[in-house]
Amino acid sequence: MKNIQALAGLLAKFFAISLLFVSSVSFANIDVRFVDSMDDSKNTLVLVVNEPGALTGYSKTLNESTEQNFSALLSLNNFTGKFGEVQTLQLIGGFEHVVVVGTQNDLPLTAPELQNLGGKIAATLSSKNKDIEAIILTDNLNAELDDAAAQIAFGYHLRHYSFDKYKASKADGKSSLTFVVNNVSLNQNAYENDLRFLAEGVHFTRDLASEPGMSLYPQAFVERVKEKFKGIDNINIDVLDVRDMEKNNMGALLGVGKGSIHDPRLLVIEYTGAKKGEAPIALAGKGITFDTGGISLKGNDNMWQMKSDMSGAAAVAGTLYAIAQRGEKVNVVGLMPLAENMPAEDAIRPGDVLNTMQGTTIEIMSTDAEGRLILSDAVYYAQQKYKPKMLLNIATLTGSAARALSDEYAALITRDFAFSQQIMQIGEKSGELVWPLPLHPNHFEQIKSDIADIKNSGAGNPGASIGAAVIATFVDEDLPWVHLDIAGVDWLSADIDVAPKGSQGWGVRFMDELVRQNKP
Repeated sequence: MKNIQALAGLLAKFFAISLLFVSSVSFANIDVRFVDSMDDSKNTLVLVVNEPGALTGYSKTLNESTEQNFSALLSLNNFTGKFGEVQTLQLIGGFEHVVVVGTQNDLPLTAPELQNLGGKIAATLSSKNKDIEAIILTDNLNAELDDAAAQIAFGYHLRHYSFDKYKASKADGKSSLTFVVNNVSLNQNAYENDLRFLAEGVHFTRDLASEPGMSLYPQAFVERVKEKFKGIDNINIDVLDVRDMEKNNMGALLGVGKGSIHDPRLLVIEYTGAKKGEAPIALAGKGITFDTGGISLKGNDNMWQMKSDMSGAAAVAGTLYAIAQRGEKVNVVGLMPLAENMPAEDAIRPGDVLNTMQGTTIEIMSTDAEGRLILSDAVYYAQQKYKPKMLLNIATLTGSAARALSDEYAALITRDFAFSQQIMQIGEKSGELVWPLPLHPNHFEQIKSDIADIKNSGAGNPGASIGAAVIATFVDEDLPWVHLDIAGVDWLSADIDVAPKGSQGWGVRFMDELVRQNKP
């Protein structure tokens, strides 16, 4: 029977800053300022410290002004200064709170490490219903990046998130951050014109992935994205409905959506930031707005989490938002095949055969292997219509990937290992790590069907590779292609530095970095 559609502080006083130059930007209950000097205002002070026994910069000044009480308190609390260690002191040096963050590291800190520091500061300072006003000094940082303060602010914003739409009590705490830096203009530009949009894209992805399936079905996803992109330059949005899919023979995408009262959609966002006609980068994300498993019904344990089975599509939307908002000089097309996988009298069955846009037929071994089906039509459509120079697909595809790599890495599959190594470096630079799994010729042999061209599962143990092989069948062998299986990393059971538990919006930072490195 078909599912019926449902409806969906303690205030610190403002501190005075003496400065030669100041800039600020406000969004999402955060106000960020970059200044070049400060006075001794009595507010929260955040200091980064490399060596507690050899204080420098303002940390040394504070220690001297307190007659070495600052260093004595650090020693009393066994503060070692190791990376990420946090110690909060009260009423010292004229400040109500002094938060000391350890940054001890042999090598200069990378952008992801700086972002993690920002997240640690946010976790230490933030409270849902308390306003935060803090001065942050980064003069002790061992970092070669000129925009180190902006990276810390970015990490703070990533962590400064709460999905409380359905709670009676809403989080309304605000954060006012003032960074004292030498290169004010550079940090201002990096943050205000770039990194804040990336943080907003991650938050938008988390919002989508956190929504209950009752309120975020395919058309609702489309409407949310349209509203988010309203007024952004160089954006064109196209939506393929059932009639359009039928004209394009998208039998795989149509088949997955047959069991739901909510019709499937293919949402396409084109961003033209480079010359018209310049081949785009194509990003395709799995958008199963709720996954029951269909006729191959899942067990009840943790089925609630299947509301986030559209995390790949959500990440594509968040990435396009960040790229378009900062005006990146590149052409990108994002494709989000959207369907709800439900059991019903007209749902597809195991043993059925679906026709695809490519013409390849797929025998259904399990209706719970549906993500590869909707992506098969989407990636082929992307190639036929947009002729991309590179194609990436991202999906919460297999439990196999999660079992192999846990929550430390997303599974990365490409056609050759050398390319995988290049993509791994993108993960390291973005802070979203990937690890390669194989795609062997035998995997394509294993998906051959007795009655159709291929089958969608049931081909042995290498589940993540088998899922990738199905999608690869629809990707030109000469096209640079990246497959990301994010089943193990999209949802957090505990907080990490840059995200509270729940959806972490995984993939936005990765795809954003991929685009940066492959623009004309």
